[in-house]
Amino acid sequence: MAKHKLFLEEEYNFDLIGICCSHSDYRLCWAMNSALEINLSKSDDYYLKNKKDGEYYFSFYEYTDEETFQSYYLLKNLSFDNYKRLIPEQDQIDYFLIIKDNYDLILNDFLTRLKKIDCILTAFNYDPEQLKSKANLLF
Repeated sequence: MAKHKLFLEEEYNFDLIGICCSHSDYRLCWAMNSALEINLSKSDDYYLKNKKDGEYYFSFYEYTDEETFQSYYLLKNLSFDNYKRLIPEQDQIDYFLIIKDNYDLILNDFLTRLKKIDCILTAFNYDPEQLKSKANLLF
């Protein structure tokens, strides 16, 4: 009997922004909500299970714009229970902002507005395909 293998390719069709900020997650969300006119709200913590190291929880905020249907997700890069990184190769990044279904947002203008927020030190645009731990960002 012949054996067949099924290979699945994940699609990383979202915009990814890395944020450096020394403030707490709720303080960052409040500042982003005020400056960007969005409404990020706290959701259940993002759960990541690793066979080798166990399970980790990351702070997670989300917002969906009802007019444009864009979804914004803010994830803390550092777990609060075991001090592990969501994306270990980007240890200088404190938070990741994921924007899904972005059809009309100009990312460079959005980054400029994001960098003007007082509590944000800097923000970078990342290509998710270039990250080694990119599978951790799929939910």
